[in-house]
Amino acid sequence: MARLDGRVAIITGGANGIGYAAANLFGKEGAKVVLADFDVETGKEKAQQLQNEDFDVMFVQVNVADRISVDHMIEQVIKQYGKIDILVNNAGITRDGMLSKMSVEDFQQVIDVNLTGVFHCTQAALPYLLEQGKGKVINTSSVSGTYGNVGQTNYAAAKAGLIGMTKTWAKELGRKQINVNAVAPGFTETSMVESVPEHIIEGLKKQVPMGRLGQPEDIAKAYLYLASDDSDYVNGQVINVDGAIMM
Repeated sequence: MARLDGRVAIITGGANGIGYAAANLFGKEGAKVVLADFDVETGKEKAQQLQNEDFDVMFVQVNVADRISVDHMIEQVIKQYGKIDILVNNAGITRDGMLSKMSVEDFQQVIDVNLTGVFHCTQAALPYLLEQGKGKVINTSSVSGTYGNVGQTNYAAAKAGLIGMTKTWAKELGRKQINVNAVAPGFTETSMVESVPEHIIEGLKKQVPMGRLGQPEDIAKAYLYLASDDSDYVNGQVINVDGAIMM
């Protein structure tokens, strides 16, 4: 039997990178996948690609920083599938800059999407997770959230905040059979690193004991583990998937 057979999984930021890799992997494992993203054009295109593979997938546009938008997303999911089993809070943005030059707007926007957005999505989905009597919440943190990173005051703050929320929710919801865990990717080959100069990328690869950057599928496999029954006694953990760059 497929590991996620018949389960409904919402993946925010599902139209690109790690989110899309997870949607593809979850579909292969039998999940009904809600590909939730702000980017309508790409989201519909990627959902169609997955549907062409005979996966049960729906696209829903969402702005995770807007609670009304999040509530509307949840309503659409319940209307379509009638339940929620898995929530992957994967959506995130960067607005990098040194502290001396970072605008208040860039700081707040990253907090709104990367941290407050996770609060919105989890709180809105919680009644339906509780209704199932079992659920999995997976938050996407980052090695920047555990070790900091130059030029990422906003991003590191949000991702560190996610770790605190993950551990708090694990304590609150564990007795309700809802597991809450986080994955902290290292440097991964997604659109977020496309603008990074090649010589910097090569330097990063040299810092990784495994000699390469992560692939979206590397992170997606950790999501799958945490979404499946294999992780039923794993709660409140932060799993680094970083090739040991931050060891």
